[in-house]
Amino acid sequence: MAKLWQKNSELEALVERFTVGDDYAVDRSLVAADCVASMAHAIMLYKIGILGDRELVDLKYALVEILHRDEKQEFVIHPSDEDCHTAIENYLVKSLGEAGKKIHTGRSRNDQVIAALRLFARGFLLQFQKACLDLAALLHGFAARHSLVPMPGRTHMQIAMPSSVGLWAGAFCEEMLDNLLLIDAAYTLNNASPLGAAASYGVPLPLEREMVAELLGFERVQNNVLYVNNSRGKVEAVILDAVEQVMLTLSKLAQDMIFFSLPEFGYFSLPDEVCTGSSIMPQKKNPDVLELIRARAATLSSLSQQVKAVIRSLPSGYNRDFQETKAPFVQGIRLGMISVRVMELVIGRLKVHREALAAGFRPEIYATDYALELVRQGVPFRDAYRRVAADLDSLKQRDPVQALKDKSSSGTTGNLGLEKSAARISSRLEDLAAEQRRVNEKLAALTGFELELFSPQDP
Repeated sequence: MAKLWQKNSELEALVERFTVGDDYAVDRSLVAADCVASMAHAIMLYKIGILGDRELVDLKYALVEILHRDEKQEFVIHPSDEDCHTAIENYLVKSLGEAGKKIHTGRSRNDQVIAALRLFARGFLLQFQKACLDLAALLHGFAARHSLVPMPGRTHMQIAMPSSVGLWAGAFCEEMLDNLLLIDAAYTLNNASPLGAAASYGVPLPLEREMVAELLGFERVQNNVLYVNNSRGKVEAVILDAVEQVMLTLSKLAQDMIFFSLPEFGYFSLPDEVCTGSSIMPQKKNPDVLELIRARAATLSSLSQQVKAVIRSLPSGYNRDFQETKAPFVQGIRLGMISVRVMELVIGRLKVHREALAAGFRPEIYATDYALELVRQGVPFRDAYRRVAADLDSLKQRDPVQALKDKSSSGTTGNLGLEKSAARISSRLEDLAAEQRRVNEKLAALTGFELELFSPQDP
């Protein structure tokens, strides 16, 4: 079958291999999204008189057929197709003839690709928000259960001040919730329909861009048609940047658990079922999964940078360079999703050893507490600091739980404020569920059945 751009000459085989690259393989992830966008485009073409009644019915039927075949991994994209968009159109032409040839009216592969990516990304962002909220809720529960379990606080990796397991877990819970603010911004930016922009300059047809946006459940139309194509890669980079912030959180959490589960500390024990062993040392229980989260946080950063490096110096309008942003984007968002799910598995089975934690509460951990007691007696803090520092050997052991309770300012060990995080989680879950229902209803109205446009795994 012909390429969408094919005219009267044959492309050199070497050039074809070079220009296609792995795009046809990456595009297996976008088949469903492209079919849905094509369905909305066809309905719009019918409304403005480009398609007839029978043609619209046949196109919708054939696109649904592709969706079902794709779900069963039976829709094949060959290297000669270049991408899913050509494969789908060739299928429609082969099945329907003239009607299949009309589907591309009023659009370019430029806005077609962007539409598929936006729909795919929207599906990811909805799932990713849920995964992040699930992890935040798990960390919240962990913090609540261990709110007054003493844990040595450290700065510069040295013993610093009394802390708690609740404060440690609660910190990561709040960080995950703040990460969601960035994901919100990425979702808003992505939630705009590009269709109708064509090759950056629109077409002399009365396209109903707002109608297509409504059918696909987008919040708005991305107005300026040149900006549509200029935003390709940039929107994907913003999404990856938001995912990167989550990965940075996971990396620090992973590092803490690796460190605190060392036998020399023994604060935590990792579940056996998430640890691997050594090929030579029978005793080894390796935290490989956490080490890989730490490493893959760096991988995600590089994927985000790769997208931005591609688009940094491009002129306005479409450029083939954009093709190189697709693979790192798809790889990056899938990496982020599985990393959050893996961390949820580890945290859900993490064991806390109170005795080992309590052993870290040597008298010097209370040095600042002693200095502040002198302050309450009227001694200037700097004098109290020096007095305690000069006599550290005389410090006595204290009740660590009482030391935690003595801190009553908001967000401290005696007043974690976990109810604030709980309220944020509950509110976010309600809003997310409402948005997911809205999107599901739009897609079901368009296709006739429930459909998920993002899959965490390769097809």
